[in-house]
Amino acid sequence: MIVKWQSIILWKRIFIALVLGVIIGLIAHYNSGADFISTWIKPFGDGFVRLIKMLILPLIITTLVSGVIAMGDPKRLGSLGLKTIIFYLGTTFFAVILGMVFAGILKPGLGIDLSNVDMALRGSLESKVTTTEFSAVEQILSIIPDNPFKSIVEGQILPVIFFSLIIGIGIIVSGEAAAPLKSFFISAETVVMKITLFVMELAPIGVFALIAWVMSDQGLSIIPAMGKLAIALYLACIFQIVFVYGGVIIKLLLRMPALSFFGGILDAQGVAYSTASSSATLPVSIACAQHNLGIDESVAGSVLPLGATINMDGTAIYLGIIALFAAQAFGVELGLMQYGLIALTAAVTSIGAAGIPSASLFLAYTVLGSIGMSLEQYSLIIAFIFPFDRVLDMMRTMTNVTGDLAIASLVAKSENQLSVEIFKRSSYH
Repeated sequence: MIVKWQSIILWKRIFIALVLGVIIGLIAHYNSGADFISTWIKPFGDGFVRLIKMLILPLIITTLVSGVIAMGDPKRLGSLGLKTIIFYLGTTFFAVILGMVFAGILKPGLGIDLSNVDMALRGSLESKVTTTEFSAVEQILSIIPDNPFKSIVEGQILPVIFFSLIIGIGIIVSGEAAAPLKSFFISAETVVMKITLFVMELAPIGVFALIAWVMSDQGLSIIPAMGKLAIALYLACIFQIVFVYGGVIIKLLLRMPALSFFGGILDAQGVAYSTASSSATLPVSIACAQHNLGIDESVAGSVLPLGATINMDGTAIYLGIIALFAAQAFGVELGLMQYGLIALTAAVTSIGAAGIPSASLFLAYTVLGSIGMSLEQYSLIIAFIFPFDRVLDMMRTMTNVTGDLAIASLVAKSENQLSVEIFKRSSYH
């Protein structure tokens, strides 16, 4: 029985676990079994997420350093980085506009009653926003770690990326003197990738546990309560995934089969959807990129960690939708200037989103503030959405991760670091 289960391709096992999780979760929700799921089933999902998070920093450090070493030329790192950032920013700006278009068509904020939102939750949200101060200069400077070991311990992704790049460049320019360190990082990357593949075998269990918990907690109540907002987000994200990533980037620019691309990343999409964390999905994304899409380790190891930090297209879509949702709920008329401010603010703000569940909610204050919304209005909107955000966040994260892999494929092709034979392999069968 176990052998038969293991012989099924991983993404199919994840999908089966996803469906079973939804069914079991709904049965538990409507038969007073939510506590059982939360106590006995959810810990398996939490354990799976912790295993993946355990690998994030070792994977970032080893793949980035090995990736820079594989380039052999620090100048190439500059051209690759510039391409990556330009491509990421391009899809992010389009994502915001897409979110506003779907929110404008479906008008999810019309007729919303905000009178029954949780007052305690509103107070909690207000305190979190008002006690956090953002400085653009400080955020830029924080990329350079004053203590790299402290950054590693605290899980600060951008400083770790910066430090890893510097180490890689140092190894390249040191030549033969750095040969032992070069061998160490190459070997370490191989070991960490092997461990990642072992952990991925537990993905169906983790996915089942997490989805069962979400459905047992929320049930189908999300449909009437969040119907139009959820539909607007899911449709916008599906459009971004299918037409922007699959159609424009993969089919039009790369001239590669979209089915092969989507088949190759199904494992990453499944983990992204269930964990709602771009950072937690990073080990799986790198494995899919190298083994299923044929992306060279020098590209996968540098583009994907950066994407998990700055490429948040799902978040950008969400922020655009929330801004229009709030304007519609409060009867605020938006002009062309306001739409432009929303697009710009949401795109820039999404870049700073943490790759953890529901981080987008707290970034929404910046976007709503750009069109004159007060903290009180922000709190009303977010307190209304918060109880249902997990289901929305899962789709946002899957969009983010799909975008990371699409851009990684595009960058790899432009650098002649993409194996067409591996990419076209029928990994979805």
